[in-house]
Amino acid sequence: MRRIALIYDVFDAYPWQEGDPPDADAEYEPEETVETLEAAVRHLGREPVRIGTAFDLRERLQEGLQVEAAINIAEGARSRNREAYAPILLEMAGIPCLGSDALTLSLTLDKAWTKDIVAAAGIPTPPHRVFAGPGAVDPADLPDFPLFVKPRSEGTSKGITPESRVDDADALRRAVARITDTYDQDALAEGFVEGGGEFTVAVVGHDPPEALPALQRAVETSTGIGLHALEHRGAPTADEAWDYALGGTLNDDLETALQRHALRAFDTLDCRDFARADFRVDADGQPWFLEINPLPTFAPDDTFAILAELQGRDYIPYLAEVFENGLQRLGLQ
Repeated sequence: MRRIALIYDVFDAYPWQEGDPPDADAEYEPEETVETLEAAVRHLGREPVRIGTAFDLRERLQEGLQVEAAINIAEGARSRNREAYAPILLEMAGIPCLGSDALTLSLTLDKAWTKDIVAAAGIPTPPHRVFAGPGAVDPADLPDFPLFVKPRSEGTSKGITPESRVDDADALRRAVARITDTYDQDALAEGFVEGGGEFTVAVVGHDPPEALPALQRAVETSTGIGLHALEHRGAPTADEAWDYALGGTLNDDLETALQRHALRAFDTLDCRDFARADFRVDADGQPWFLEINPLPTFAPDDTFAILAELQGRDYIPYLAEVFENGLQRLGLQ
């Protein structure tokens, strides 16, 4: 039985309700991503089986789903445990799953806990505070301004606008109120690192994992915020015309440091098979860890596709190799 289940959320997977955030579906995928997963699985000589969301998976398991393994990129909805839904169901059903397990996915969705753990492992991360509401902001107990404010447990830049960067306590309270009211969760405020640019590093494989070449992201010139964050799906500023620059220079020493920190975070958080770590770099060239995403997109125009192109590789065989390494870890090759 050489069938691999695909668990994923596409943009119209959930019936959104009045009062949901405007970017509620920003983490989900276009149809092209699912087609890419299917092509990579076929390249491995296996049959892809479309499942859909974790809720679809639950129904299919009740019907007696039979597969060799699963590839899960489903984000879930409306819970800080949402990324754990699919891997827990698969674990209970005894179906091996590529990628990180439920504990790692739940932990890394919580940006505050993630920062605490990676900091304890010696990875530089900006100082931060967590606020349940604007009334919790104590000007006597804050990192140095400017600060950057975002939801504690979201991904894909959800909740980020130009007002996410704040320069005083009043602006911080407004930003915290917007996050806690809109996303019904704590707001995280961290030191805003600027001067040396923004970078992302993908990590793949096991025994040992490999850090791939660092990719530099453009930053918006007036705020210094990563352009991708302001243009994410559902953002109120998604369609605006922004001025942007790279904001720093990637050299060999910096790339080595970024890759070292990405690998350390991957290992510390017990990630598996694939992940993407994000960093900012200060004016002195010091990298600072922001977050890690063990459910990265495999969209044909995003990080992994760009890395394949930089290496002169066709994307489908390249992605198939990533999945093949995961199958080897599971003892399925």
